[in-house]
Order: sequence, then C-alpha cells, then structure tokens
Amino acid sequence: MAAEMKQWQTGQDGLDKLTLTTAKIPEPTDGEVLVKINAVSLNYRDTEVCMGLYSHHKSVGQASKLVPCSDMCGTVVDAGSSSWKKGQRVMSIFNQTHLTGQVKEKDMASGLGLPLDGVLTEYRSFSAESLVVVPDYMKDQEACCLPIASVTAWMSLNCMRPKGQPAAGGETVLLQGTGGVSIAGLQLAHAAGLKTIVTSSSDTKLQKAKDLGADYIINYKATPEWQEETMRITNGEGADIIFECGGSQTLRKSFDCVAFGGLIDCIGYLSGKEDAPGDRLNTNVLALRRNVTLKGILNGPRDRFEEMAKFYAEHEIHPVVDKIFNFEEAAQALQYLFSGGHFGKVVVRVA
Repeated sequence: MAAEMKQWQTGQDGLDKLTLTTAKIPEPTDGEVLVKINAVSLNYRDTEVCMGLYSHHKSVGQASKLVPCSDMCGTVVDAGSSSWKKGQRVMSIFNQTHLTGQVKEKDMASGLGLPLDGVLTEYRSFSAESLVVVPDYMKDQEACCLPIASVTAWMSLNCMRPKGQPAAGGETVLLQGTGGVSIAGLQLAHAAGLKTIVTSSSDTKLQKAKDLGADYIINYKATPEWQEETMRITNGEGADIIFECGGSQTLRKSFDCVAFGGLIDCIGYLSGKEDAPGDRLNTNVLALRRNVTLKGILNGPRDRFEEMAKFYAEHEIHPVVDKIFNFEEAAQALQYLFSGGHFGKVVVRVA
C-alpha cells in the first residue's frame, strides 16, 4: 500500500476554495478499522460546511481546515482486532458515537465532515462500532447514499414507532421536493404501502417521482397553495407525516395541511432559516391547532440504520443516483448539488 493518499480539504471559506491535497494514510489504533473509500454521496450540509454557514448547532464547534462529507461506502483493508473482516464492504454512520436511542449533545461532537474530518478521502480509520455492513445487492455508489439521506428518511417515517415496527400502510406522507431525503422517503414509504404526495417546481422531476411510485404530485409553482391541494387529495384529512424540507417559506403551509395528530418532520430549510413575512401565529399555536407533533430530525442511531438496511434488502430498493463524478471532480460535484438541479443523490466515485 502506498504511504500517501489524496484527500479534499475545505477551510470553510467557499465552494470555490476546496483543495485537493495529500496526506499520510492513517494507521488504525486499537478498536479502529482502516477503510478504503470507494464512493461518497453528498448532502446539502456539506455545501454549508464548505461555505462556513453550518453554525446553527452550537455544540458542533468549528474546525479551521477539515476533510468534508460524511457518507461513504468502502472496503475494510485492515480490520485490526475487531470482528470485521478484510474485504467486507461497510458504510459509515454520521455521528460516530450515536449507536442507539436519542441523540445527545456529546454525539454531535462526533459528526463526520464537521467537527471530525470527513470521508472525501481515499482512506480513513473508523471506530469499529461506527460501521454498518452493506447489503450484498447494492453497488458502492448506491450504498454510500444511505447514511444521512436514507436514515433521515427512515427516522422521519418511523421515529415515533418502536424499533422493529416500521410503518406498514394506512398513512399519507407528503414529501417536499425531490432531493436525497425526500426521494429516499418516497421509496421507503412506497415499499411500506403508504400513500405519497410529492411536491416540486419541475414537471420533469415530478414525472420521475411518479415513475418511482408517487401516488400524487403537485407542482408548487403552478399550484402555490399546495396545502389546499393536499387537503383536497386527502378528502380534508391532511397528511399524516410531512417531510418539511423548505423551512421558513413552507412551514406554515405544512401546518395547514397536516392531519390532526399528525407529524411534521423538520428536516431542512432550503427556503431560508428566518420566518416568512406575514406568519403571525406563533409556532406553539400552530402546533396546538391540529394537535400536531413538530419533530426535529437529526439523522438516527446505528441500530436504526441497521434496521433500515434490512428493510432495503427485503424490498431490494435501489437508491436513486442522479449523477456520478470522479474523485478529481469533487468540487464540481458540490457545486452541482448546491445548484439544486439534481433528483435524488449526487455521488463522487473515489476508488
């Protein structure tokens, strides 16, 4: 094995300032596993980190320079003293210490790609307990999409259910947009027999969502009051679960079309982090009005990841990969993701 490896580094000062550097291949310490990275999938969080904008989690802290990105599929090349075997394919969990139960503040300090160095590198050492086995049928470029997008979608559907009792029909799920989390959520919900509504400003993307099994589609540019259309579709009942990815410009409308006793999963804030002008009702009033649970979703623990991977394998779900970039094109890949033109996941092929 060569002594040096290539890796991307950010000073959190702009997407145009990422640099491709070299570093020494790490030597795993006791309890660690050395992994050769095969493929990395990108998340909106990665663009925020690279631009120095990921500051709303005060417990995360800031590093001056670091390797970005958190989601990888790789191959074990040195298992150390662990039970992993050389040649096994593995996926990383996002918060490296979050193994079960509710995430804690201390777990936020173990996040890959901030504050810890991430996975946009040729090799990385991981704690043996922070890895999950890849389903045999999945390609590397599919498996690397699971750690953040799919686990977040899984928890959005199942966080209020006991482990081992995933959703199994009878509910309606509203998915905002066609990014990684929403498309993973669409695939999971469809496989579980739930009814799905997908919103987007692109008819082309909506047709793709329909092809993946979406029951209803809404173009929110053609139908700005999409919350009213959601109520019509659901015969006035509302959506039982809403993937709230928009933030300031969409939250009020989500409150207006969620079912009584329903769940709004706060996942993203693509329309901004500040409240929308004119939304005078306080959030607690909006929650009370329809007896709603408003739940922030911060990914999920390793055991729920393993539960989800089993569900993927049982239904042989293939994550949707929009575009694959070569390792040397990682900076362009992040720019492409930030542009919002993708459907599903953007992947960087490393090995």
